[in-house]
Amino acid sequence: MALAANWSGSLIDASCHDRQQSSKNAPAESCVATSQTTAFALEAGGKVYKFDNAGNTKTAAALKNRADRTAPGQALTSLTAKVDGSESGGTITVTSIDLQ
Repeated sequence: MALAANWSGSLIDASCHDRQQSSKNAPAESCVATSQTTAFALEAGGKVYKFDNAGNTKTAAALKNRADRTAPGQALTSLTAKVDGSESGGTITVTSIDLQ
């Protein structure tokens, strides 16, 4: 049974993180989520939580809205997110997300 909770941490590209985990190349920090990301995860407290499909959709929309406010061509070195939802088996069912 999953209980409602909230997390704050670095928003990352889940596919990039999975590739790096399988090859043991680089830490999650090098997988900053971008507007091209389709599968998201949150690195919080040393653990990586993947988002459910609805959470990926909500996060992509939030990232697009945030991109409208960032300078063109500005590269992101990190992206912090506050996530509300419930976690089960390492996956967060996202209720809401706030990008910072």
